[in-house]
Amino acid sequence: MSSQAKTAIVTGASQGIGHACALQLARHGAKVAVAARNQQKLDELVAQIAASGGAAAAFAMDVADEDQVKSAIKEALAEFGKIDILVNNAGITRDQLVMRMKRADWDAVLNTNLTSAYLTIQQVIPGMLKQRWGRIINITSVFGQMGQAGQANYSASKAGLIGLTMAIARELGSRNITSNAIAPGFIETNMTAALGEEFKQNAAKQIPLGRVGAPDDIANAVCFLASAEASYITGHVLNVNGGMLMG
Repeated sequence: MSSQAKTAIVTGASQGIGHACALQLARHGAKVAVAARNQQKLDELVAQIAASGGAAAAFAMDVADEDQVKSAIKEALAEFGKIDILVNNAGITRDQLVMRMKRADWDAVLNTNLTSAYLTIQQVIPGMLKQRWGRIINITSVFGQMGQAGQANYSASKAGLIGLTMAIARELGSRNITSNAIAPGFIETNMTAALGEEFKQNAAKQIPLGRVGAPDDIANAVCFLASAEASYITGHVLNVNGGMLMG
């Protein structure tokens, strides 16, 4: 699954799934532009990639801010000359029952998880069209497929991301640009660490493989969809959930 001579940009790369995706893409030979709000963590990631012989650069941005998205991607293009692979991973939660959910929390989650993907895709499309090659990979969620009580905003944003993925696949397929989504199940990250050990043990009992996932489980799937081996896959949602949701 080589990504040699390719350049990738990963949003939400400072921790968790995004961090793992950046590392794995670099191991497979890609140059990686890492983007998130935390400059210090990004710099540490770049140093880690460089220490392993890879190439990376950090671009601080809030994906919910259109001007920052445009500026960061412009800087990434200036640094690397092109973007072949886009991984839309940045995401937040603002959990609450829908009858009590504040409009600000609805807007924040939709803007960060869904609108940001529209913004980044729009910025990388011109270069991908010109080179007639591209890989767009959106990190959605099992809860965008099955819903989750207390996460109406999060579930809606992730379901919307699936629809966006398929629309882009239809728009760009004739130009050899694929658009796919990965739907993680329960993954061990900072976002889930606060849920407590008992909760995680109960969650694992609902998963046929008997364990929660690791960020590398998602990163491995990203590397596959970014590779030449996945050239005939587009508009697809790849479930990486240990069997938590089937069908």
